[in-house]
Order: sequence, then structure tokens, then C-alpha cells
Amino acid sequence: MSSVRLSILDQSPIISGHTAAQAVAETIKLARAADDLGFHRYWLAEHHSLMALADPCPEILVARVAAETKRIRVGTGGVLLPHYSPFKVAEQFRMLEALYPQRIDLGIGRAPGGDRATAMAMGQGQYSNAEDFPEEVQFLVAWLDDTVPAGHPFGKVKAQPLGPTAPAVWLLGSSDYSGALAAKLGLNFAFAHFISADGGDAVMRDYKRSFQSSAREPKPQAMLTVFAICADTDAEAERRAGSIDLRRLNMDYGLNQPVPTQAEAASRQYTAAERERIAHNRRRLVFGAPDTVKARLLELQAQFDADELMVITITGDYATRLESYRLLAQAFDLTPTV
Repeated sequence: MSSVRLSILDQSPIISGHTAAQAVAETIKLARAADDLGFHRYWLAEHHSLMALADPCPEILVARVAAETKRIRVGTGGVLLPHYSPFKVAEQFRMLEALYPQRIDLGIGRAPGGDRATAMAMGQGQYSNAEDFPEEVQFLVAWLDDTVPAGHPFGKVKAQPLGPTAPAVWLLGSSDYSGALAAKLGLNFAFAHFISADGGDAVMRDYKRSFQSSAREPKPQAMLTVFAICADTDAEAERRAGSIDLRRLNMDYGLNQPVPTQAEAASRQYTAAERERIAHNRRRLVFGAPDTVKARLLELQAQFDADELMVITITGDYATRLESYRLLAQAFDLTPTV
């Protein structure tokens, strides 16, 4: 049995030639497999108006995934809180906790989850700059835990359904901002290495060093989220990485397109400058045979002093994505626990 907690972040990718509904169906399929394989958590990401990612409302998909699984923790990676009322988010996640006690995680982010026009549409013409994020997080946690001070104007407001347990709360980030805030508020912290390959180890260690114990968390809990592609051989894994190479290059160009298939990636001719950009982006990617990927993930875990590892995998087809996770589960000797 593995001594490492290994989890999955799913962005519900829409692969070229497939519909968004098919992408969501593949998320359900992968979640069932993750539950059987022994992964610890299954998180759903929030993105808006992107042709490559199908999930704008992870709080809804969490309910379905939790219903389709038996023991795996299910959560968000994450709810983009500046778009929403903290009270309403607390109600949603108190309901999820009532439905699936002690299996729900609430990961919170402050990014817009799309371009500026989409963010303004989310705010009915106003762009949220997330200045109020720290206060919003505190209110959200207080409503989840029913700890709003009695003398506060909202002191009598209750986020139903109340119950003896509450979702675990994680702050998510790819810079030092959320790590510092998580330390100050005494919350769990997850760093997105798949977004930023630079400086995350210092952010994680600063979080642990500065952590202030809270009623929720007596000690810091840090998770590292890494993009990884696993195949039978290093060469095959690198070939499969071609889809995400082209996907990231398209993002650099501002192209809002589905995830390229393997064939589309293989047929693309790259300039020297584009190959340099691909090499740069690959610093945020771990790929190879199972032993290669496992060794690199464990290196990163040690470098970041992470308590848990979470893996995001996107390839040019859904079958190889599932295969990648199966190979990882075998490499880490994962065993489902009741």
C-alpha cells in the first residue's frame, strides 16, 4: 500500500472531435475508475467560455461525481470565489456535506477562470479584481462552521443544512498570495505547479513556516498539483505529450480551441521559436514510463515538502488519459480504502 496520498484534478477537457457533453461523461467515467484504483481525492476545476474545458460549475459536477463513487473524497479545484456570494457557496457546500458526509473538499481560488470579457460577463459588466478575497474567505469559512459572531449584522444568518461536520477547505494558488493567506487563516494550501514551475517550493515552505493554527487546522497541510503523462515507455509518453504541447502553444497565441488530438499534434510543423516555447512549457510537465514519472513526482514532493500529490493529465484521447492514471496507480501501489 502506498504511503503517498495521490489524487486527481480533472479539468474535463474537450478533445477535438468530441462534444462538451462527451467530456463531462468522460469525467464521470474517470472518477469511477479513480475510486476503484485507490486515489485519495477527485477535484473538479472551474473555467468559463473555454472551448477546451467543459466545466464552468464544479459544485454541480461534485454532486454527480460523489453519487457515482463510494469512498474517494470529491471537491473543487476550485470554486472561483470572487464571482460569487460567500454565503451562497457555503449553502451549496453545506448541502454537499449533508449528502456525502466527510467526503467533500472545498478548494477556493481567486482567478477569473477565463478572459477579461468573460469575467465581466460573470460580474454583469463589472470586473472583479479580488480585492475582497481575504474577507470573502473568512465569511465563507465562518458560515460553513456556524461561527459568525452573534453581534455581527449577519450573526443570526445560518447556512443550511447545518450538521456536525463541514467540508475541508483548501486555498489554491500559483503564487505566494494564497499561500500567505492560507497560513494566516489556518487553512490547507494547494500549489499549482502545472501553472507555475518557478518559486513554488519557496511558497510552500513559507506557508508551513508562517502557518497559524486554527480551530479547523492545528497544523499546515500542503498539496502539490502536477501535470503528468504516464505511458508504457518514456518515448510513448513524450509522443502523447505532443497534444498538451500544442494546446499550451495555442493558449500562448490566444486561440480558444479544443484540446488537439494526437494526430493533429503530430502533423503540426513548429518553428524554432515555437520549439523553444514548448521546451519552456515542459518545465510544468512530468512525462515518461511509470518508474520515471513516480521518481520525478517524489522528487517534487520532497522539494516542495508537500504532504500530498495531485495529478492532472490531459492527452489527445480519453483512453490514454485513463491509462496514464491506471499506470500511476500501479506505480504508487495504490489500494482503495473504505
